[in-house]
Amino acid sequence: MKTYQETLNWMFSKLPMYQNVGKSAYRPGLERMLEMDAYLKTPHRAFKSIHVGGTNGKGSTSHFLASVLQTAGYRVGLYTSPHLLDFRERIKVNGTPISEQQVLQFIEAHGAYFEAQQLSFFEMTVGMAFTHFKTSQVDYAIIEVGLGGRLDATNIITPVLSVITNIGLDHMEFLGTSRAQIAGEKAGIIKNGIPVVVGEKDLETQKVFEQVALERSAKLSFASALDEEVDTDLTGLYQAQNIGTVLTALGCLGDAQLNQTTIRKGLKNVISNTGLAGRWQSVATAPQIILDVGHNKEGLSFLAAQLQTLEYDQLHLVMGFVKGKKVVDLLSLFPSEAYFYLSSPKLDRAIPVAELQAEPFEPSKKIDFFPTVVHAFTSARTAAKPNDLILVCGSTFVVAEVLAHLKNQKT
Repeated sequence: MKTYQETLNWMFSKLPMYQNVGKSAYRPGLERMLEMDAYLKTPHRAFKSIHVGGTNGKGSTSHFLASVLQTAGYRVGLYTSPHLLDFRERIKVNGTPISEQQVLQFIEAHGAYFEAQQLSFFEMTVGMAFTHFKTSQVDYAIIEVGLGGRLDATNIITPVLSVITNIGLDHMEFLGTSRAQIAGEKAGIIKNGIPVVVGEKDLETQKVFEQVALERSAKLSFASALDEEVDTDLTGLYQAQNIGTVLTALGCLGDAQLNQTTIRKGLKNVISNTGLAGRWQSVATAPQIILDVGHNKEGLSFLAAQLQTLEYDQLHLVMGFVKGKKVVDLLSLFPSEAYFYLSSPKLDRAIPVAELQAEPFEPSKKIDFFPTVVHAFTSARTAAKPNDLILVCGSTFVVAEVLAHLKNQKT
């Protein structure tokens, strides 16, 4: 019998995983998923699901929805990706991750089938999540899309509601080179007769959503902007847009147990209810250290805007990126007087430090390069004075490595 760690090692090494290797692990199409679903006896039909896609904010939106539904007294499954510190973060019921023993038992029972069918890491993990939610007898499951929508492994479900947060120019090697093309892929989660909420309304993508919703007789709602301040433990200014999307979605759900008191309480206690991390997360003071998984132009623009609301003496940015990102453009979003500490997270699809050093940065930029993310972070921490600010961003995996380092320091 394999140990839990041996099982994880098998999952990570034997099967392709997009977050590590990138394009070679991307296997669009639902045929294998449908075959696996039948093999597992269609577990996703045992619960109501809400499908959440979009370019930015789908993780936060998923956690907001889960928190509110938990507060209403429901048993709620939550499937998200990627994880920060522990694989089990991807699959939770009422904020509690799937146990090591349950992961082990699932792979022991079905690993031979997965290997024979050459299923991807993501496909296998989706099957694990759906099976766990069925066994746990959840009332609702919030299912975050992995990549795109139309051909994503999660798209075998028929949810009670579909949510698309927004559209940005990310993963263009798979989804298209214009926002309209990407919207077409994301709109693939819209199902016949199932209401859909879109969090952002603009001319380039609006027509795409309207056309697909019309073809599928799906009631389409665009989220309303917040007209009042909402109390939440997720303090990023960008969460206002996500909350607007969530409130519209909850209204479309039409669940009698979702009264205003319950909704407000759920929005206020997301972290304690779901365990969400890495969203404008402050982990230290003097100097203040903030971690955020923002990684593309839209996400990093929100972070740059929030920096303008803070008071600090000097800004230190610890950053790393995955391939496909225009690093020079992303750095230009931040104040010109900032210090940049650039490195490469530990995954195959990260931009190597040598490539970062070859980028045509402006000579006036204060940039240092480091062999590891932890080296970059500790250097920033050593250089920073008590009134300075350290922001760690650019990639989920950069944040994950810093969180792991801080956890190791504590223990």
